[in-house]
Amino acid sequence: MTEDKLLYTGKAKNVYQAENDDEVLIVYKDQATALNGKKKEILPGKGVLDCQISQIVFNYLIENGIKTHLVKNLSDHEQLVKKTQVFPLEVVLRNITSGSLVRKFQIEEGQKLKEPIIEFYYKSDALDDPVINQSQIHALGIADNEDIEYIKQETLKINQLLIPFFAKADFDLVDFKLEFGKYNGEIILVDEFSPDNCRIWNKNDHHSMDKDVFRKHEGNLVETYQTVLQRLQDK
Repeated sequence: MTEDKLLYTGKAKNVYQAENDDEVLIVYKDQATALNGKKKEILPGKGVLDCQISQIVFNYLIENGIKTHLVKNLSDHEQLVKKTQVFPLEVVLRNITSGSLVRKFQIEEGQKLKEPIIEFYYKSDALDDPVINQSQIHALGIADNEDIEYIKQETLKINQLLIPFFAKADFDLVDFKLEFGKYNGEIILVDEFSPDNCRIWNKNDHHSMDKDVFRKHEGNLVETYQTVLQRLQDK
């Protein structure tokens, strides 16, 4: 893929215009980042693992009625996807207390929540992805209330599908981040679903099997992702 086709370069992926105008090519990088890009490292093999894990999760969601941008994988680190108008929002769902929720409210980590928490963050590296509420999203013209409610319901539906999906591989789904976009006027799931944008813990010991391994210097990230991929394939 030539650089003149490059549409966007991110921390973990490059996006190129595909042959069809309504499709783009996502190329996964071997770069690991944390703290909103302040910590970076090249880890050979990471991009392939992210791509393959995301394909498994997206295919499972598609099989269960969730509409996504995934068309097909073209290689072990390249995905052909539908070209969407992406909402500049990160949608975070939390099932178990961890991360910023623990730091913000000084609560104990690892507590199962009575019901899932959904949070919205405005996608902006310059602003460090600030929290944004539904009223602000609507007032700023990012999305209307109908779109926001649909995104929330779809996020809850995805959560209900993924909790047992990961449980079969002996993982607890702690929390995750989603992104959505519009394709032909319809809201669909975009981006990826990998240990880069979710927290999953081993059921038996609550050991992190996600990017927290990199954030907290707790082990080898590539080996961790290889284990996740293997267990998802074997489940």
